[in-house]
Amino acid sequence: MERMQPVRSRVARSAPATILAGIVMATSVHLPKPLLEAVDRKARALRISRNQLVVRALERELREGSDWSTGFFERLSEKDRDTAAAVDEMLCEIREARRSKPARQL
Repeated sequence: MERMQPVRSRVARSAPATILAGIVMATSVHLPKPLLEAVDRKARALRISRNQLVVRALERELREGSDWSTGFFERLSEKDRDTAAAVDEMLCEIREARRSKPARQL
């Protein structure tokens, strides 16, 4: 009789990535009590488990993505000499215009 391999190792070696998405990994997330209570109410209203609701919400968030265009944050970190000089000048003006308390060190 041929010995069967554990399902996990057979799946991991030969299955397409979409099948691997069904493997569940236990984790814990800490939620404020009011949020958890709201999640439970919503799950009961939808007649699904809390876990199903959380998974659906996370999948929707990841699928819809962000409102930021691709590379937006990378472009923000790029700066040229003129921009850097303008920012330095602006900070000096702001510090000089402060009247009520000393300028914070940035």
